[in-house]
Amino acid sequence: MHTRQAAIHSEDHAASYYAASVNQRLALSRLEGEQVADVCIVGGGFSGLNTAIELAERGLSVVLLEAHRIGWGASGRNGGQLIRGVGHDVEQFQSIIGTEGVDALKRMGFEAVDIVRQRIERHAIDCDLTWGYCDLATKPRHVEGFDADYADLMRLGYPHPLRRVAKDAMREVIGSDRYVGGLVDMGSGHLHPLNLALGEAAAAQSLGVRLFEQSAVTRIDYGHEVRVHTAHGSVRARQLVLACNAYLRGLNPELAGKVLPAGSYIIATEPLPEALAHELLPQNMAVCDQRVALDYFRLSADRRLLFGGACHYSGRDPQDIAAYMQPKMLEVFPQLRGIGIDFQWGGMIGIGANRLPQIGRLPDQPNVYYAQAYAGHGLNATHLAGRLLAEAISGQVQGRFDLFARVPHPTFPGGQRLRSPLLALGMLWYRLKDQF
Repeated sequence: MHTRQAAIHSEDHAASYYAASVNQRLALSRLEGEQVADVCIVGGGFSGLNTAIELAERGLSVVLLEAHRIGWGASGRNGGQLIRGVGHDVEQFQSIIGTEGVDALKRMGFEAVDIVRQRIERHAIDCDLTWGYCDLATKPRHVEGFDADYADLMRLGYPHPLRRVAKDAMREVIGSDRYVGGLVDMGSGHLHPLNLALGEAAAAQSLGVRLFEQSAVTRIDYGHEVRVHTAHGSVRARQLVLACNAYLRGLNPELAGKVLPAGSYIIATEPLPEALAHELLPQNMAVCDQRVALDYFRLSADRRLLFGGACHYSGRDPQDIAAYMQPKMLEVFPQLRGIGIDFQWGGMIGIGANRLPQIGRLPDQPNVYYAQAYAGHGLNATHLAGRLLAEAISGQVQGRFDLFARVPHPTFPGGQRLRSPLLALGMLWYRLKDQF
């Protein structure tokens, strides 16, 4: 396998475990000629698909354009971890949205997971949904953070079982001696993200959404009526949603400057013997540590360990993902030495400067909406974004969308050429702090 091309930058789905285990194929054509709709959506990942579903359920006509394949970007290649929450340190926004606003954001982080749960149930989507997640502590200060999180979740009335795990009980959760504590959340879990995306695309189609693949947008004419152009056709719509996240690039430079594409990489082992899989993750939970350069991992339905992390801000991908990631996996699970790696892949997540998802509308184009920069919480936050965008576009509910839209999002300095190197340099400071 030519890792750099096949596993990251291919025109089709990345050569991942997910692409090798899809349970359906969609026969979607490229856009030809002109289409007219109430709303045009650019981007066929979770943000675009769920906005389309929510709008169609409210009676609006929708055309969705995807440059590659449905789920081609982060939606179809992520770690598959479905974790409560929509941002990092949302208390930082208290001066802007108040204490009630901060609590509302936190509760919407619960709702985001429920939307995924309900969508899977309503449309009978086969995506290996499994409940159970554990935050892992590598330092005592992480355990202190878990205690604070637990108290806050109890205050907010979190409706799912939570429990703190002491160091001497960590073997109940993970077969590694690396961790000093944990916080188990049975309201979070893991799933097969590409099968979820394809299932949601089928659901959107059943609701009348017109989906087009291989239909990269080449130009947007803004105005009271938006006209979106591709190489072979165009869409006229009253409203537009930009849902490209880390892959927005030059389509809208203003928005692209507020989201930094950061590389994240995953390996998948060969199928493990049942006893070994149980030793690694006895309760089949998804897990994630608390470091800046975090590790996240889980078991697949066929007992492979999917091990990811190594968030890169430099804009450069590893030449050999497996050679880069396998030593990290063996630090956690030395018992996997000698186990084969069957898949290796990567892709781009979108990160904003303040780590809150950017959900809003263009200030000079009030009929153009956007959602991006999920900072690693995209699987659930995209589903919430779709609901909030649909509430605002349909005029049914405005306040929830406005809560996100009120938070300003700074543009990364340095322009397109220097943005990633400057942030990579800044992130070195945080990685050094992880050592203490």
